[in-house]
Amino acid sequence: MAADQPDIPRFLAKPDFQLLLDLLRQRGYRVIGPRVAEGAIVYDEIASADELPRGWTDQQAPGHYRIERRADDAWFGFAVGPHSWKRFLFPPRAVISRADATEQGWTFANVEDDSPPMAFLGVRACELAAIGIQDRVFLDHAYADPIYRRRRQAAIIIAVNCTSPASTCFCTSMKTGPACTSGFDLALTEIGEGFEVCVGTERGAELLTALPTREATPADRRQAAELRDQAAGQITKRMDTEGIRDLLLSNLDHPRWNQVAERCLSCTNCTMVCPTCFCASVDEVSDLDAEHVERERKWDSCFNPEFSSLSGGPIRNSIRARYRQWLTHKLASWIDQFGTSGCVGCGRCITWCPVGIDLTEEVAAIREAQP
Repeated sequence: MAADQPDIPRFLAKPDFQLLLDLLRQRGYRVIGPRVAEGAIVYDEIASADELPRGWTDQQAPGHYRIERRADDAWFGFAVGPHSWKRFLFPPRAVISRADATEQGWTFANVEDDSPPMAFLGVRACELAAIGIQDRVFLDHAYADPIYRRRRQAAIIIAVNCTSPASTCFCTSMKTGPACTSGFDLALTEIGEGFEVCVGTERGAELLTALPTREATPADRRQAAELRDQAAGQITKRMDTEGIRDLLLSNLDHPRWNQVAERCLSCTNCTMVCPTCFCASVDEVSDLDAEHVERERKWDSCFNPEFSSLSGGPIRNSIRARYRQWLTHKLASWIDQFGTSGCVGCGRCITWCPVGIDLTEEVAAIREAQP
């Protein structure tokens, strides 16, 4: 494929897919992709196409997730699982500085992130949108996060168009999917015995030139487009986002917050699986001799009472207050901070909520009560 013809889709046969993984690894990338582990489809390092979840799909509903065999041998015939790409760009734990006691006193040093460059394989459209949102959080201001910046700049993104959305997906409401339109180096659509491949960047085009591809035929392109359209038609969950910022911020005393608090466990699951939540705390971790101290950043959650603690104690000491904080930040005040909603409609928070709280239903209940 010529690098000056990025708009012409190519076709990569499945028997040649391993060459893509080999090429990425030869170039020093750690390939991260979907695989089956512990009863779920998760993201982890892979070396072989045989490790992909061929013939597996997921069944999702509020508070419910199961994987099961498909009727075919599709490689990417599932939606999204408990992992998001956030865990690789914004790691759950990271040492950000160290201090050592010496004869001359304490010496302090920053810790350089030495993670190898990563190639993300199987990124869905909603996840591309989530990465774009986190770019705004971690990069688009005067104090960029150095760990995120380094990992993000080094990463190559190979997206896969969603063809099997879950019942909890509502990306069409958030205008984030299911088709991949930007934010990728390469975007694949699985069609029978291979993949239609679209190029998003010069880096993606250069990578594709090293693979044995052919130009996608009109039949290939038509089949790929039909599968993408079919996926959009399968998404039935909706959330009305019209005026949602003002709707939520003008209803901070709505009785619905009390009702949802009666069900919410404040377990933090929704924030842990969310691909955009970025709350974190910092701890000082000392060795037993108290001569070596590491400053460790770790994921936290606005559902933890201690997260809002000030000198007099937590300022959000009820589940009602914490759920309201999460939802209004995600869907309303996030817009003021970053110019976009913090939700991409992936549905993870619905699936992985132990009691099946559905944020789309909570928004609808508040909206229905309006005169």
